Amino acid sequence: MCHQTVSLVARHLEEQGIPTVIMGCAKDIVEHCGVPRFLFSDFPLGNSAGRPLDAKSQAQTLELALRVLESAPAARTTVQSPQRWNGAASWKRDYLDLTKLSPDSIAERRKEFDEVKTIARTKREGS
Repeated sequence: MCHQTVSLVARHLEEQGIPTVIMGCAKDIVEHCGVPRFLFSDFPLGNSAGRPLDAKSQAQTLELALRVLESAPAARTTVQSPQRWNGAASWKRDYLDLTKLSPDSIAERRKEFDEVKTIARTKREGS
């Protein structure tokens, strides 16, 4: 679900008395929507809950989000996660820059992505 939709739903829930915290990677969009509590992870889009296949990262993200939910000092509070994507900020420049990859590299990455999706689907259907 997109950051804007989640943010607008959170605002509606808050108006109904239901506390929310948004976990997201698109700081500009979420802050523009004016959500009460926001845990910002400086990760590529689609990774708001932590690093893929990294249960420890995901558990830490959830724990921090729950702390933000219970202790945000004021409306429109943004807390930045201390986690880093890969230790270097260069991923922001390189992320999804297909001009730096050969057609074979793109095909290999697509194959890996499809394999991860298949694993996730299998796990989801099995639970």
